[in-house]
Amino acid sequence: MSDAAGIMIDMDALTAVLVLIALAAGAAVGWFLRASRGAADLARAEAELTAVRDDRDRQYDLYRDAVEHSREEQRAEALRVQQQNAVLTALAPVRESLQQMQNKVAAIEQERQAQFGSLAEQLRRAQESDEALRATTESLAGALKSTATRGVWGETQLRRVVEAAGLTRHVDFDLQSTISSDRGVGRPDMVIRLAGGASIPVDAKVPLDAYLEASALPGGDAHESQRRVHMQRHVKAVRAHIDALSKKAYWSGLDASPEFVICFLPSESLLAAAIDEDPTLLDYAFSRRVALASPVNLWAVLKTVAYTWTQQEVSTEAKALLDLGTQLYDRLGVLAGHADDLRKALERTVDSYNRFAGSLESRVLVTARQFPGIDSSALDAAPRVIDASARRFTAAELVGETSTDAEALEMRYPHSEESAEPVRAEIGEIRNRIDDV
Repeated sequence: MSDAAGIMIDMDALTAVLVLIALAAGAAVGWFLRASRGAADLARAEAELTAVRDDRDRQYDLYRDAVEHSREEQRAEALRVQQQNAVLTALAPVRESLQQMQNKVAAIEQERQAQFGSLAEQLRRAQESDEALRATTESLAGALKSTATRGVWGETQLRRVVEAAGLTRHVDFDLQSTISSDRGVGRPDMVIRLAGGASIPVDAKVPLDAYLEASALPGGDAHESQRRVHMQRHVKAVRAHIDALSKKAYWSGLDASPEFVICFLPSESLLAAAIDEDPTLLDYAFSRRVALASPVNLWAVLKTVAYTWTQQEVSTEAKALLDLGTQLYDRLGVLAGHADDLRKALERTVDSYNRFAGSLESRVLVTARQFPGIDSSALDAAPRVIDASARRFTAAELVGETSTDAEALEMRYPHSEESAEPVRAEIGEIRNRIDDV
């Protein structure tokens, strides 16, 4: 706006200068014509002056139009600048938001690149792990194709589960025990000892050929039919193994057994795959006194067995403590009887001594003083009578039934001999509870 005002002031000054110049020129021409040429020249000069004035007016009009047009352009430019500033002011929050968004996009892009690099590294490691796992799986599958290796693997898994449950070998379970029965000699992989003398045989041999062949097939629907065929073979093999264990009847060679055998499957997937293919497999095994157990199921069973052993140990120790306490109580009673006999002997000794002292003082010394020539003062040192008596036991535990002293019996059982019966009944009840446990 200040630039437009300056331009308008310059144009007004220029107009005034042109007007003054035109007036000066006209005055000069008129003076010159009047001075030199006279009237003719004056007429011609006036005509020229008129022409100059007309030209001046025309130039003035043109200049005025130009100034007006310039002013219009200036106003339009000022309005455009004002509108542009208003638009920029209105768009300032949008521009700030766009800048923030651009910064966020840049940060997200940077983070994406970092995550992409990390993801690529993780994918590389996952690929390496898959390769290592595949190699290990192939090695394991090759090793498990051997019957001997398969048996060792099953026994190792069984031993780990048993030890994880807290059982101790040769105390809570035995490995490779020989069992003789009317059906011949059997050798289960493990015999679990239960509290109370019972035992449960466990077999860890399981067919794996069909399952390994099914697991070796690539994933996808193209090999689904082949996988089903192998899984059906796996179920048939498990059923055949169940029948074989049922015929061996390991439980018949044990002194006390729940009359069933545990068929341990070293992998959860072995049992799950067989049950998925044949949901009646568990019922089939139960009907033949065979319990199918995976590591998780067997661990739960063995935990229960370990708990029963712990409870039995606690019960045995409690019973031993009760027996020891009862024995100590009885022996304290015997000791109290001996002490009471000693007290009575002491009382008899004191009584004899007192009788001796009384006889000496009242009989012997009196007669001795009657001898002539004997100094009676030498016989004055007579023995003193003992007035104190032996202290008697008052505690109920130390007042034994062996004492025949009526006062001692009254001190232990104030009312009658039948007062001791509740004590004996309480001890017997505690002993019966421990025997029940």
